[in-house]
Amino acid sequence: MEHSSGIGVLDKAVAVLRAVAGTPLGLAGLCDATGMPRATAHRLAVGLEGHGLLTRDDEGRWRTGPLVTTLAAAAPDPLLAAASHVLPELRDLTGESVQLYRAEGPSRICIAVAEPRSGLRDTVPLGSVLPMHAGSAAKVLTAWAPARAGGPAAAFSERALADVRRVGWAESVAEREPGVASVSAPVRDASGGVVAAVSVSGPVDRIGRRPAAQWAADLTAAAARLTAEL
Repeated sequence: MEHSSGIGVLDKAVAVLRAVAGTPLGLAGLCDATGMPRATAHRLAVGLEGHGLLTRDDEGRWRTGPLVTTLAAAAPDPLLAAASHVLPELRDLTGESVQLYRAEGPSRICIAVAEPRSGLRDTVPLGSVLPMHAGSAAKVLTAWAPARAGGPAAAFSERALADVRRVGWAESVAEREPGVASVSAPVRDASGGVVAAVSVSGPVDRIGRRPAAQWAADLTAAAARLTAEL
């Protein structure tokens, strides 16, 4: 188990919540993700569902419930507060779409966006859950992940990840979606750990096949501003 409080049932309940944070899971998937017996996983999931921490989709799979959103909204998030003005400024500077991603289990979640007011966009809806095997933000989050053996890190070579750590940004062209290019940089907390990735993305026809040549400097400056406010 990734973290242990010494309280077994609490640790198992948190493991269930973590497992479904990235993608909805049925009972079999929940058992695979947590390593728990079916009876244990089912009992915990039903209990968390009863408290609103989990809910089920149309296919009967568990996903995070409304109470999680309520609790998150009740606690001010300094990263989102900083993003509310840093991202629009970066959007206005570049004229392109800007996103902020956090890693969540095997996925990344778009937690803030700033879209151009007009023109062709690369729209990533707020709350989108995207894979960690493609895209510049995925490279950034993977490059500085605490453990890089197996899991999402297997999608990128260690040499590629080392290059990302060396230059301080990552770029991608048509990796996640045809015709879209992006460049991303890490956002760090006070201890220096990477907690998010900020990205600029747009059509390849407009921003070219080397988006970092245009936007890496402005992007890393924006990432530094976000970091400074954490």
